[in-house]
Amino acid sequence: GQAINLPAIAITIAITILLIIGIRQTAIVNLVLVVIKIIIILIFIFACCKYVDRNNYYPFFPPNKGSFSKYGVTGMLQACTYVFFAYVGFDSVSTVAQEAKSPERSLPIATIGSTIVSLLLYIGVCTVMIGLVPYNLLDSDSPLAEAISHTPYGLWLSIIMNLGAIASYTTVGLTLMLSQTRIFYAMANDGLLPSFFAKIHKTTITPWISIIISGIFCTVFSGICPVDIFGETTSISALITYIFIHITVIVMRYTHGDIARPFEVPFGSWLIPSVGSLLCILLMKGITKATGFRFLVWTALGQIIYFSYGFWHSKQRKLGKNKSLTGCVEFLQQVESPIE
Repeated sequence: GQAINLPAIAITIAITILLIIGIRQTAIVNLVLVVIKIIIILIFIFACCKYVDRNNYYPFFPPNKGSFSKYGVTGMLQACTYVFFAYVGFDSVSTVAQEAKSPERSLPIATIGSTIVSLLLYIGVCTVMIGLVPYNLLDSDSPLAEAISHTPYGLWLSIIMNLGAIASYTTVGLTLMLSQTRIFYAMANDGLLPSFFAKIHKTTITPWISIIISGIFCTVFSGICPVDIFGETTSISALITYIFIHITVIVMRYTHGDIARPFEVPFGSWLIPSVGSLLCILLMKGITKATGFRFLVWTALGQIIYFSYGFWHSKQRKLGKNKSLTGCVEFLQQVESPIE
């Protein structure tokens, strides 16, 4: 019914089982679903492009109607905040670096390549949709169905696109849950989370306890929470994270200048990180108050977990403390030697 999203629950349970089975099987299923999704998107683009009306592209920026979110350039920025959610998956590539054969070569290619391919597909779909139907008629729960209704293809193309949407949501959920369980695994190895999050199954070689806990959590919330709330909250979380990443890239150029860098950020250490930080801040302008409040509550919960457990059990903190104590002891020994 409308209160509980049963398909979302079923898909999340299936994803959880697949992640427990193994990373190779997960990669194969994800590849098949991605190929299906791309083929369906290309079918829509090439089947409908001949029915495009170029007059629908004018005006390219509809005039603003008096508020930040109502069309115009500011309305575009508001929309970008939500569209940004569609690109979040590219960062999940980095979370499986330990399971890649040549991460120093494959990770940059996968990250940049997936972003470019996604960009081209999104542009293609949006260009055709606006060409088929004026933008003001696409403000509905099913804009693709509205666009297809203006073509002679009818029901069969709508069914195919709905199957593509299911495959798309499944790959997004699969990628995000895969990356989250690997993040929990890395945090548990550092002591930020209890050690059972890093427990590996003897047969499948996967962090099965972490996967089950994540699966239960995602199953419950996917079944009762609307998709738009997830999209908005994920967007602001990602934007905040990327701001810190951009700043970290600049800082580490000076604090860790001697570490090996198989792939360096082009155009120097300042340009892209600075521009990226400013763009993230600009996109956050469109976040609603309700989304900001949910993010603050979620962040506060994370801080409680960190300072009540992670801070006191962090192996990196203990290692740094031991090094500091060792340095003090060596210094005192050096001071005492001349006196003796």
